[in-house]
Amino acid sequence: MFAFVMMKQKDIQGRALLDYFLGKEDVQLVLHTSYGPPEQMPTEVFFRDLSDFSKLEILALENCRGTVLDVGAGAGSFALELQEKGIQVTALEISSLSCEIMRQRGVEKVEEGNIWEYSSAKYETLLLMMNGIGLAGTLESLPAFLSRLKECMLPGGQIICDSSDISYLYKGGKKPTDKYFGEIDYCYEYEGEMGEVFRWLYADVITFARACAAVGLKLEVLQRNRYDQFLCRITGQ
Repeated sequence: MFAFVMMKQKDIQGRALLDYFLGKEDVQLVLHTSYGPPEQMPTEVFFRDLSDFSKLEILALENCRGTVLDVGAGAGSFALELQEKGIQVTALEISSLSCEIMRQRGVEKVEEGNIWEYSSAKYETLLLMMNGIGLAGTLESLPAFLSRLKECMLPGGQIICDSSDISYLYKGGKKPTDKYFGEIDYCYEYEGEMGEVFRWLYADVITFARACAAVGLKLEVLQRNRYDQFLCRITGQ
């Protein structure tokens, strides 16, 4: 089944995660960025359990309530922990191979798809971790992305997510003038094959709060850490 899925589409990150999951040694997933030289992306980070989570991530799970949609679920680590707590969680992931990994790991409800097009159900909590709002791509698209998430929420629902102020990347240098400084271009490389270039968004708190307010949402910061990362809850105003 894995071989069939691999033939169906190009899935660079998913291939690396699958090889790691199947026990291959020295899996080297390379991340090309627009702000510096290529760097290795540690695949093990996608397979952590509760003992490996940061305080911020643990707090995120503690704040999940009701039915949960884990958006961009990756290899399913957060979904598995929520299941252990008896929470009904659906793991949404665009990568076919990652979806197969999650099923093999025991995630009970996995849906392959894109949040921009998702319409299967509405939820009390939408969980977007590991900077899941990066899926918006650009600052210009952030209000539309938030509106899309809002459409997936039940009345009185919430979005639990994290992001980072990446101003530190430009210390000693100038921030870009042709785009918001939190927009980064990425591209995965694995075993000599390059994936598609994609843009990922990191939003500082003030910018993020303004985008939420523009679409009738309210941002509440739950925790910050020393790495300029913050966890927030987003609700209707």
